[in-house]
Amino acid sequence: MESKSNDKAVEEQEHYQCHKCKEMITKRVVCALGKRWHPEHFLCRDCDKQIKDDIFNIQEGEPVCSECFLERYTSTCAACKEPILDRTIRAMGTNWHENCFVCDGACKQPLKDCAFFERDGKAYCKQDYEDMFAVRCAKCEKPITENAIVAMNAKWHSDCFCCNRCENPITTKTFTIEGDKPICPACTC
Repeated sequence: MESKSNDKAVEEQEHYQCHKCKEMITKRVVCALGKRWHPEHFLCRDCDKQIKDDIFNIQEGEPVCSECFLERYTSTCAACKEPILDRTIRAMGTNWHENCFVCDGACKQPLKDCAFFERDGKAYCKQDYEDMFAVRCAKCEKPITENAIVAMNAKWHSDCFCCNRCENPITTKTFTIEGDKPICPACTC
């Protein structure tokens, strides 16, 4: 998407050649984009209608009217469904206004400058994603975000998978279960 411009000036000048018709301009002249036109020849590159507004859009170095710009050169925000006229965030296969691309979790914080996690077509910050979807430790019930120990039909943080007697982490592959609690080999002797 190219920028808007308001550098069009209509002047009373003589002896300029019109960019469109190449004839001399003897009355009013439109000066824009480093070129000069008869006012009636300052046209939208797409619809060929005269651009009468002081503010116009530019595509590939040529003037574009506001209607054509909205219709052909802008995308629609996935959140608010309005045209995006400024910076666009492209994420999850669609376009967003910077202020509309926010965490779908509890915090609702903007995600424009940070990593995000996607689930079911929704974006989440790291914290909300972990709080909502991460596997929970069988002992402390906090999210497991790194390697987990899988034992006794559950997942555990490595520091949480401890012997029920001595409370030291179980680091061996073998252990005993007593009353649904793990017991390390040293305590079973």
